[in-house]
Amino acid sequence: MDQFLQQLVNGLSIGSVYALMAVGYSLVYSIMNFSNFAHGSVIMLGAYFGFFSLTLLGVPFSVAFFVAALGAAVIAVLLERLAYKPLRDRRAPFLYFIITAMGASIFIDNSVIATIGPTPKTFPSDLLPGFFQGDPFEFGALTIGRVDIAMFVVAAICLALLVFFIDFTKLGKAIQATAYNIKAAALMGINPNFIIILVFAIGGGLAGAAGILYGMKYQVFPQMSAITLKSFIAAVFGGLGSLSGALLGSLLLALIETFISGYLSTQYRDLFAFGILIAMLVVRPSGIMGKNIEDKA
Repeated sequence: MDQFLQQLVNGLSIGSVYALMAVGYSLVYSIMNFSNFAHGSVIMLGAYFGFFSLTLLGVPFSVAFFVAALGAAVIAVLLERLAYKPLRDRRAPFLYFIITAMGASIFIDNSVIATIGPTPKTFPSDLLPGFFQGDPFEFGALTIGRVDIAMFVVAAICLALLVFFIDFTKLGKAIQATAYNIKAAALMGINPNFIIILVFAIGGGLAGAAGILYGMKYQVFPQMSAITLKSFIAAVFGGLGSLSGALLGSLLLALIETFISGYLSTQYRDLFAFGILIAMLVVRPSGIMGKNIEDKA
């Protein structure tokens, strides 16, 4: 029972960060109907922004967290303006968007390797707030790390704010209308270009927050972009284009991974993760909570 509870806690903490990552995939897909595979590189850059803000600039952790989110949001918007907007203007096939996204991801990852280097970097504990420097909380045989608590709380707050923004603000309603039918939304006076920029900025900001949290728990390194593709699997599992589906898929995938690692072996973790992706695409391509659409890329 103790091992079950421990794996449950571990799964919820990493699942909450997966959800922050997966939301970016779902938001972009809901508007543009393609999977932004460069999103993982934005997450990785967010982790680096937070790390260097803390270590080189010496700013407080709260400021470093804000810099990570803001920097990732700017990168996401620049990516859309420089890579995707020219394709949209030419009404290129969605396959071109996917190829461009993969190329952009490779370019960003290798740029980081060439400039910063491939060596993983660890957040120095002495620069983190006092809450993170203490021993883990213990409840009998159950151990809860301080970073795990922060991951869950911060992710929950960010996702709650996002849901409030989407459901109860005019801009959120405009995003919903654009996701439903971009041409009809334009006829009703909504600027699709502005909405697309806004969606990329929101997804990038959440990616930066997820990146710094993920880097704190593990390490910061260029190959993070490949590891964070797990959030894409979570988004597909829950249903691309659905925020609630991204949350559900992220939690379920993380719980499956942690239980597989705890009860079987870490060697089977990725096997089950990608097996779930294949099975979901075969059995229910729209995901658990996704909607069936004719054009799915």
